[in-house]
Amino acid sequence: MKRYIALLRGVSPMNCRMPELKLCFEAAGFQDVRTLLSSGNVAFTARPAEVPVLERAAEQAMQAHWGRAFKTIVRPASFLQALVEAEPFAAFALPAEAKPIVAFLRRPYAGEALELPIRQAQAAILALAGTEVLAAYVPNAKAPAFMALLERRFGKEITTRTWDTVRKCAFA
Repeated sequence: MKRYIALLRGVSPMNCRMPELKLCFEAAGFQDVRTLLSSGNVAFTARPAEVPVLERAAEQAMQAHWGRAFKTIVRPASFLQALVEAEPFAAFALPAEAKPIVAFLRRPYAGEALELPIRQAQAAILALAGTEVLAAYVPNAKAPAFMALLERRFGKEITTRTWDTVRKCAFA
């Protein structure tokens, strides 16, 4: 058995109850299911499988048992642990008030070459490594600008988490 983290796009306490979400993941056959932080993070144990298989199983279970599904991106917990231990944001001189985030892509980026960093309205795409995008933004009145910047480059099949949330999920 292997530990995984599912990161759901667009979940908030207003549109998703965590006990219901937990039941959906259990209905998919996953074990030791825990929801984290009321924002669409689900830790679970399953037999080792390819990530797309787990993503489909979670989405199908949500649809079947709940009547709706959120886009789901799955990562092995060990992958997130290694990411956290690598301290990737240490390579960047971020302002003290900056919020480091990771955007998770569903599949590796296959678009045109990017010249990084890309900066816009106190937001920056700093690095791209496979299916993870390191970014940061300074909270301000234009805070959603970082999502527009990310979606313009990588599409809408992404989900973002603050670095603090990534750390909490990695060891759940």
